[in-house]
Amino acid sequence: MNQKRILVTGASGCIGHYISETLIQKTNHELYLLVRNPSKLQVDTQARPGIHVLQGDMQQISQFADLLKTIDTAVLTATAWGGDETFNINVTKTLELLNLLDPNRCEQVIYFSTASVLNRQNQPLKEAGELGIDYIRSKYECLFKMSQLAIAPKITKVFPTLVLGGEHNKPYSHVSSGISEVTKYINLIRFLKADGSLHFIHGQDIATVVQHLIDHPPQENQPRQLVLGQAELTANQALEQVCAYLGKKIYFRIPISLALANLIIAVFQIQMDDWSRFCMNYRHFTYENVINPASFGLLNYCATMSDVLRISGVADVNNS
Repeated sequence: MNQKRILVTGASGCIGHYISETLIQKTNHELYLLVRNPSKLQVDTQARPGIHVLQGDMQQISQFADLLKTIDTAVLTATAWGGDETFNINVTKTLELLNLLDPNRCEQVIYFSTASVLNRQNQPLKEAGELGIDYIRSKYECLFKMSQLAIAPKITKVFPTLVLGGEHNKPYSHVSSGISEVTKYINLIRFLKADGSLHFIHGQDIATVVQHLIDHPPQENQPRQLVLGQAELTANQALEQVCAYLGKKIYFRIPISLALANLIIAVFQIQMDDWSRFCMNYRHFTYENVINPASFGLLNYCATMSDVLRISGVADVNNS
């Protein structure tokens, strides 16, 4: 495989760690890992030649203008999750970085958005742009603006569903950090029934897909918009699989209706923003043609709820 010059932004984040580690261990590409704080990057940057840690910030991305003109593939995972700088980083500075790449040299940009900005037919979800929290609205806005850039035909947009991941040397995703809490309350939760469905994807499987895309860029007739996720799972299926893993029997199920949920919110005066209320009503965050390593004939690292629990360190009752 030809050696490429690859930029990874947000390398010290959860997804960034898995991608950086995979590219270090499984490729000979020259890597440029952009991080604000190098001490948070817990991958072996001395493992082989050709690994460069760039200390910097998306706010000052122009300081790397000369380097960006020489990049063959840019993997853009850096994001602001909230706060005053959200739109500046997620929209303005991301577009600035894209404009600093050489559209004649750069063969691919792998841009990380979020599946939350898409509807069930993988089209832009207008409520994400109207009601979304700053993070969601900024990703929605960037999606439209980048389509007008010179480098637009080279951009592969990836939309992760619920992201899992994290271990002793990698930061935990928001979802994975709460898994142990769910298992604590399983004796109560197992008797509830909810209407909803979802996909999830582990950081390691995201990294496997990214490596494949780097080494096999989409051709003209291939899709450049990919939703990353495992097969659709209903909330009830997920709960049943967790209970089976933990050896917990389900004797009956009490449906949680939308009316009951709204009553609880009203009685306890729970504050909900517009986006949270929309999500509660929308419930089925599912997508068409989801992509994971198996889509390319590669092995999945985390494809089932049993995998999720095992990887998260939850003991399996059948093997304990």
